[in-house]
Amino acid sequence: MSKIVIVNDRMQQDYRYELVCERGRDFSEDFKPQLTPSQMLAMGVFGGKYMTDCGAEFPGEWFQNAKLSPEKHNPNLNFFQIKASKPLSYWQEKGWIHEDDPRGWFQWYCRYYMGRRHEDDDRQIRRWKAMTRHISQLRNNCMKGDLLCRPRQRQALLHWAYDSRDF
Repeated sequence: MSKIVIVNDRMQQDYRYELVCERGRDFSEDFKPQLTPSQMLAMGVFGGKYMTDCGAEFPGEWFQNAKLSPEKHNPNLNFFQIKASKPLSYWQEKGWIHEDDPRGWFQWYCRYYMGRRHEDDDRQIRRWKAMTRHISQLRNNCMKGDLLCRPRQRQALLHWAYDSRDF
């Protein structure tokens, strides 16, 4: 199974990558996201602004129930209705953006989910695993099921494919 994807959107023109795995399969054994990209988009992430020009790259069903805001970031579209992310410029300044995924971790995850495997996989999976510290903080400071407790941390976890509704 191999397929070449060609990307032409606002941030990449004629970027090409290969899908070498089946969609949603063959993940690294230490990478177990709780949510798919489609589920994340439907719940509300990144103020709805993140994927507004990427419809041609990803499956249409990902966008059927997605909470999107083509004009500007809208925190009310986030599941926890709170701003919980830094601007892309912050991530760029920190050097956390790989040139092949100029939108950051979620773009990497969407492509990984689709079946791309990349030189940046190990680094991105380490970053994903580092978010578990927030799970511990929720468990230590919130009653189970209290979604109003630490909503910013909960939204941040959602941005990293963790479902804090279970904590």
